Amino acid sequence: ETCIIVGNYYSSKGRHEKAVQYFQRALKLDRTYLSAWTLLGHEYIEMKNTAAAIEAYRRAVDLSDREYRAWYGLGQTYEIMNMLLHALFYFRKAAALHPHDARMWCAIGGCLLGLDRRTDAEKSYERAVSLGDGEGIATRKLAELYREDGDEEKAAKCYLRHLELRYQSQLPGSLSGASADTSPDAFETVVTHVRVDEPEAEALLYLAYYYRDNLEYDQAILCATRLEEYPGPEKEQGKGLLRDIRSRMDQKAGERKHRPVGIGDVRTRSSSNSPSTPAMGLRGRRDFSMDSKSPANAESSFEFSP
Repeated sequence: ETCIIVGNYYSSKGRHEKAVQYFQRALKLDRTYLSAWTLLGHEYIEMKNTAAAIEAYRRAVDLSDREYRAWYGLGQTYEIMNMLLHALFYFRKAAALHPHDARMWCAIGGCLLGLDRRTDAEKSYERAVSLGDGEGIATRKLAELYREDGDEEKAAKCYLRHLELRYQSQLPGSLSGASADTSPDAFETVVTHVRVDEPEAEALLYLAYYYRDNLEYDQAILCATRLEEYPGPEKEQGKGLLRDIRSRMDQKAGERKHRPVGIGDVRTRSSSNSPSTPAMGLRGRRDFSMDSKSPANAESSFEFSP
């Protein structure tokens, strides 16, 4: 056990050759040490030694066919080698043993996508989202797939969920899939405080365009404003979008100012409050997943059925 602890220490420091030495020492003392074989496989993966990784993982599953980490490691190894059918087989073995782990379903989805089995891939990613998807991988991949399908509302929901998950991961002691904030201002809280890296910039830019096109200018401005702090190309796109939104708002205000109020205007205003307003599924903060008035506020309202 001392060798395992020291090996894990060197692994965390990125000194994988040194970690391998200590895991091998542990195995010299006990050839049936299951975790040592699995950890050894992980280190060989980091060192890009796929043949040695496969050997280590196979030793682990020979000792126990319920060692899901070793099955998952085999899947990763074959995926690196671009042998996707083999990888899919091993990822499915891991998922069968550990079905409530979103990472397993993300891995399966990636293989299926690589095999051009798009519909099955979407189902796997949806399963990962329903299990929490703490790393936000499945929500982002689903958003990309929905965008390609032209389903803007589903794509926007995925991007919202992705931002929510990334914000939750920043909170001390947060749990994967749990609601980070149940206040009515949750949307503003998440968008304002989430750390913006490349995936989050992509999500914010898409949502800014989505809300602009659905005439939700306040939400669009909030998303685009966050991009001003990001150093990538999305920063300039966000600035251009802000100018466009403000121009539209000024134009709309000017039209209202110079238009006489008549019966037609009263009818128009009253009809604008009808339930037939486009894209109501995502309009306004009340539909965001962390509304305290929702009976399901302990979980995001954005869910998929496995």
